[in-house]
This record gives sequence, structure tokens and C-alpha cells, in this order.
Amino acid sequence: MGVNWKHLIKRLADRGAEYADVRYVPKEENDTLFMWNGNLIAFDRSEERGYGVRVLVDGAWGFAASSSDEEAEAVFDRAFDNAAAASKRSRRPIRLADKDIVKARFESPCGIDPFEVPLLERVAVMKDIDSALQHKDVPQRVVSINTTRKTIRYFDSEGAEIEKYIIEIFPAIQVGAFDSEGVMQQRGYRPPRLGPTRGWEVMNKEHWKRESDRVLSELFEVIAAPVCPSERCSVILMPDMMFLQVHETIGHALELDRILGYELSYAGGSFVRLDDFGKLQYGSEKLNVRADATLVNSPGSFGFDDDGVAAKNRMLIENGILTGAITSRQMVMEANDRAGREIFPDSGGTSRACAFYRVPIERMTNINVDPGEDGTLEDIIKDTERGVILSGERSWSIGSTREQFHFATDIGWLVEDGEKKGALRNCTYEGMTLDFYRSLSKVGDESTWEVQYVDNCGKGAPSQEMQLGHGVPVCRFDNVKVGE
Repeated sequence: MGVNWKHLIKRLADRGAEYADVRYVPKEENDTLFMWNGNLIAFDRSEERGYGVRVLVDGAWGFAASSSDEEAEAVFDRAFDNAAAASKRSRRPIRLADKDIVKARFESPCGIDPFEVPLLERVAVMKDIDSALQHKDVPQRVVSINTTRKTIRYFDSEGAEIEKYIIEIFPAIQVGAFDSEGVMQQRGYRPPRLGPTRGWEVMNKEHWKRESDRVLSELFEVIAAPVCPSERCSVILMPDMMFLQVHETIGHALELDRILGYELSYAGGSFVRLDDFGKLQYGSEKLNVRADATLVNSPGSFGFDDDGVAAKNRMLIENGILTGAITSRQMVMEANDRAGREIFPDSGGTSRACAFYRVPIERMTNINVDPGEDGTLEDIIKDTERGVILSGERSWSIGSTREQFHFATDIGWLVEDGEKKGALRNCTYEGMTLDFYRSLSKVGDESTWEVQYVDNCGKGAPSQEMQLGHGVPVCRFDNVKVGE
């Protein structure tokens, strides 16, 4: 027989625990296939199983984890003892916001399980893609596919019982070639989520042939292109760059634990303060941003978070005004207490851990920018006097509190008098976060909106790597410094 998790939780409650939960992962599988210049140089497969226990005693957390079912009782006791010890040094008792108690199951949408596709077939698909990227003037070609499959069972002392079964696939390609100055230029592609699936069917042969041809063509454009001019002009961000802009200067900046000062040691803090909610003009009135964990086809949608809170769709910025944050049961209570008012009515359902042996913390779900009413990419170009279209993240640098940024892109195209001109290389842009979003002047319609995935978002100490998505349209920002 398996471990009786509910019995062990009750046992902790009988000892005096205010709250307890367990996340049991009977199996998590991860495959990484990496092909370089047609050669499969990495096939990494890992599996893990185990459980993590959180206990709240006298206003302090305790945590313990193990892969051994035989020592489950001792692990639960160790988590309790850790909480009791921590409570003696706690200066602010932890309280948890109320939540609905659910007994439910979530399964991510998947037509073809990538783990059921034979390895040789997966490699053959990668070979086909690599062949489409092959050219005598392209010295570097990369094709990669990462896949994850896991089951998570959650129980807590409040009565929640949740099972999640999640499959994810993260394919990508990249090509590189030298420009006239001997600098390696690159062009890559990670597909936006195509239809309501997270399965092997995203590896559609015709789609990847078409995108491979485009990526190769744009690489040749950029290696022959002039350098991006240094000036102030309009910047039109394509979704494959806009997602990173949102990720770094909205998503991370609005994590409530970061706002409260709990992330300073690893990835910097946030310029946002509790007094800002409800009044800070984060961007122009065209900016509408939400944390939406209900999108069916994104890795930022997981049914229920690791506090047992159901997925939610919450506004963060409405008509340019800051209204919400990325929140958990614990942090909303502390934030309201410290602000002396109710800023957050309840948890936003964003508490997640990357593994059974890590403690859940606030993580981005799908941080999306709503599509606007400014038409297609072509419409926005026609209404732009001078600017650059920017695509593909190449490098990024962020201020210590997300107050400023400097990004470089794979490629750009000059826009003059409403027409798209030739390509540009070595494109960069920078700005102060609030000034930048306040300069937002055009937001593309639904035809420009794409869900871009992030498979390696780092946060926490010890570090946790998480997956999520960003649904973003084409956006134009004015008077932006480019080319330096």
C-alpha cells in the first residue's frame, strides 16, 4: 500500500500545526535532445519522484522533502520540528488568505504524448529540420527539443485534494553566420503555441519547413545589413521580442514577494511599492496586462497552484494604471498588513515550486498584454514615420529593481514614411521602464497576438527554474533610444 498522506497531515494537525500540505510527485520525466550541425550531441533523460511537506507552526514555515516512502512519517515530523524552531526567530507571524477548498483534477491538453514517440522518430524529425537549415554559408545550426511529463498530487489540512497531469514540449531552432566584420549573427525560432495542445503534434513537418526557410532567409538579410543607427525613434516590437520585454519589466517587477523585499539576493528587487497600487501610471492608457493561468495551451497554465488555489485570470495593469500583482496566500496577507489597507482580496493562485524538494514561491503564470485596436503589423507600419521593427531576443540587461533595461535583438528592419525598408544588424534599444510603457502608442489587434513560451525562468535561492507563457501583440513605442 502507498503512503496515507491525509493521515500524516492529520497527525501534524493533532500535534498543533496550524496548516500542513504535501506535494507528492510519483514520477517526473524530462528529456532533452540537442542537435548541432546535424549531429545529435546530447540526449539527456532524467526521472525523479518524491514529496515535499510544508507545515505552519506558531506563524512560521517548516519544510522537509524525501524520495523515500518508508521514512514519510519522519519527514513529516522533521517539517514540523523545522517550523517550531523557525517560530522562535520569526518576527512576523505568517497568515494565509482564505481559499476555496477543492477536490479536482487538471490535465494539460495533449494529442500525441511526446514520450510515446520513439526516439528514432524524434531524431528523424530533427534531422529533417536540420536539413532545411543547411547551407554552405551557415556554419552553425541548432535544433533542440525539451519535453516534460509529470504527475503531482496535492493534499492539505484544509481538505483540498488535487491531482495534476502535465505534459510540455519546448522545441527551438537557431542558425548562425558571420557578417562582414567577422561577428557571429544569429536568427532563431521558438514556435508560439499552435492550437489547444502541448503535445508532439506541434512538430508539424510543413510548419517547421516553412519557418526554417524564413529563419534562414532572415539570417542572410541580417549578415548583409547595415548596423542599426543610433537615434531616438519609434520601436515596433514583434511578439518574439515583446514577450521578453513584458517578462523582465512587468512580470518580474510585479511579483509580490519581490515587491516586499524577499528577492534582493538573487535577481534584484522591484521599483514598485505598496502605495503604487491603484494609482501608479505604469504605461499609456493602451496598456492592459493580466496574469491569466486559464489559457489552455500555455505552460503558465497548471489548473491549481501549489497552495491549492484554482487558476485565475487577474488584471495587473488596466488602461495603464497598476491594479494588481502576482500573488500567493501568504504574501497578500503580509502586503495588506504592511499597507494598512486591503490591496489584494485573495491569492492570485501563483504559488509554484519547480520540484518536490523546493518550497513554493510566487511565480509568473501567463503574463499577457491584451490585443488592441490598432490593426495589423502592416497598419502600424503605415502609421509610423520613422522607426525600427525588432525581432528575436539576443541579450538583455536589467536594472537592479527593474527600473531600466537594455536589450539587443537578432534582427531589425528600418521603417521610413510608413514603409518597411531593409534589415538592420546589431540592433539594441533601452529605456526607463515607466517612461517606456508610457510611450506605448500602438497595440496590434488579435491577428498579431501570439503566446510565446518561456522554459527557463529563474528565481529564488536555491534557484528554481520555471516554465510559463506570454500572450502578446505587436506593440509600438515612441521616442525610444536605439543603436547604442
